[in-house]
Amino acid sequence: MRFRAKIVDLGCLNHFTRVSNTISKLAKTCTLRLSPDKLYFILSDKVANGGVSMWCELGQGNFFDEFQMEGVAADHNEIYLELTPENLSRALKTAQNAKTVKIKLTNKHCPCLTVAVELPSLSSSSRIVTHDIPVGVIPRKLWTDFREPTVPDFDVSIYLPVLKTMKSVVERMKNLSSHVIIEANLKGEMNLKIETDLVCITTHFKDLGNPPWASEDASQDRDSENMAEARIDIKKLLQFLAGQQVNPTKALCNIVHNRIVHFILLHEDVSLQYFIPALS
Repeated sequence: MRFRAKIVDLGCLNHFTRVSNTISKLAKTCTLRLSPDKLYFILSDKVANGGVSMWCELGQGNFFDEFQMEGVAADHNEIYLELTPENLSRALKTAQNAKTVKIKLTNKHCPCLTVAVELPSLSSSSRIVTHDIPVGVIPRKLWTDFREPTVPDFDVSIYLPVLKTMKSVVERMKNLSSHVIIEANLKGEMNLKIETDLVCITTHFKDLGNPPWASEDASQDRDSENMAEARIDIKKLLQFLAGQQVNPTKALCNIVHNRIVHFILLHEDVSLQYFIPALS
């Protein structure tokens, strides 16, 4: 089992750093799945038990100048590691102006992801800063626990408003309630609502648009003006909105009525899915 990768391009390094920063805001620990073509950051708290789930997928060719790996077996050429994303994020923060960054799987008293950052120097010799990030190797028999989450048939799919705007609205609401109702329809309308014994506040977003497949895949008997809604933990929603550094080209929200809210952020070379279960 081997893994080594190298980033030279500064733009790719900064992009990878932004992705790792986002992951560190969304999960205290997660699974890093390595395959020859892609990297995945996976958080698989059981949604049925009220936990959030995350699935972030990166095409390695868009980030790494060199990428070599040998999985646990020829017929299973993958590696699954458990890591604390904050440690990876911190290591990459030292690489702001690096000449190169090398990441490899090592064994130093315990399995580690070793991040070697080559920094520019005034002298002819380079300065290299090394970070050893402890990881746990996940045995193959447990890999099925980390498959891509299945998306239930949604009632509404809608494009999200500007994430910064949505974040500022939710930040104000969290001072008044511990949960928020998110509702949307097939006419491009979305509302964020909080309802307490003392106050009821709604923020309306209009003309957001629905993806072309929304009206085809959504329940056939649903009127386009009917709202699908889910009541979710406001802190979990704010954690998702506050952690975003991916700068998506498209941001979508799927709602399964009273069951789950499924967010998708799409960039040219990154996709991030985030699942928040509805509160009963």
